[in-house]
Amino acid sequence: MTTETTAKKDTQKLQRAIVDGLEQVKAIDLCVFNTEHLSALFERVIIASGTSNRQTKALAASVRDAVRDAGFPKPRMEGEANGEWIIVDCGRAVVHVMQPSIRSYYNLEEIWGGTPVRLKFGAPKPVVPHDAKPAAKPGTRKPSPRKSESKTTPAPATQSKSASKTIVNGGASPSLRRSSAVKTAARAAAVEASRKAPPKAAARPRAKAARKAPARKA
Repeated sequence: MTTETTAKKDTQKLQRAIVDGLEQVKAIDLCVFNTEHLSALFERVIIASGTSNRQTKALAASVRDAVRDAGFPKPRMEGEANGEWIIVDCGRAVVHVMQPSIRSYYNLEEIWGGTPVRLKFGAPKPVVPHDAKPAAKPGTRKPSPRKSESKTTPAPATQSKSASKTIVNGGASPSLRRSSAVKTAARAAAVEASRKAPPKAAARPRAKAARKAPARKA
């Protein structure tokens, strides 16, 4: 019983190391299958894809290093020269790193994919900046804006054309000065003419005298 438990823990540890190595190089369509009931040679079949020969080689090398760092023997590799389909034999687990066209053609999932293994793939946690404000708790209301802030300030009234024309450099415009001078001269002329005209009181006695004079006889 103790040996079986230890063997399962070692298999899970090896499986975790392989998955971590594949995730470091961003493997595509990573799948893990349990093959204990299909073969006595290995317990896991892991299939992953790479978009190019360079990525498939990098995926295989990353798996090799991760397995060795986890304390397991150095795995054997086949197909590394070609890069289209690389097999990494880790003992209890066999890793197939394939390009998408080769993977769809051979369809290994149909052969070994009877019992898939669910894994919690490591995902980077979102980085929260220090200046970010904490999210509001559900059920809380946002504070309403103050009355003074909600009121919109009235737009400044536009100056009329006449007012804008009269003010030039802080004083009256030349046209306004001329009009005021003309009005002042007209007022002075009217006063001067009223002084020269005969008074109305002098004309009244003549009219009375003409009324009192006797009418001439025919």
